[in-house]
Amino acid sequence: MTTADRPRSSRRPAERDRHEHRAPSDCPVCGHHLAVTRLGCASCGSELAGVFSTCEFCALSDADNDLLRVFLSSRGNLREVERHLGVSYPTARLRFDRLLEKLGLADEPEDVPLNREQILSEVASGALPPEEAARLLAAL
Repeated sequence: MTTADRPRSSRRPAERDRHEHRAPSDCPVCGHHLAVTRLGCASCGSELAGVFSTCEFCALSDADNDLLRVFLSSRGNLREVERHLGVSYPTARLRFDRLLEKLGLADEPEDVPLNREQILSEVASGALPPEEAARLLAAL
């Protein structure tokens, strides 16, 4: 009898309760960084307790992961990233710079002013909230 054939109640707890959710990186109460203190094996149920380092890439959003994946698969060609995202080169560059900042790899944050077209493109792609776009457009 395979795992799929067994009644749900007879499956091991780790197998039955396994979820594919991204772990939060910040505390929902105070906003500070969360520490990984417990790891568990889905196969045998073993657990390890301690303070473990986290993966800096695991806290990235799906959009950031997609950007990084495209950048790496194109061997660092931002023109390919531009085509994949369907945005202008300056917008692709801005998104990549923001990704570097999130990973702590930017030399220093750059405040590159966006033009009207770039702001609207960012809103259309969901990368920029409309409220922030309105503020930026008013400042132009």
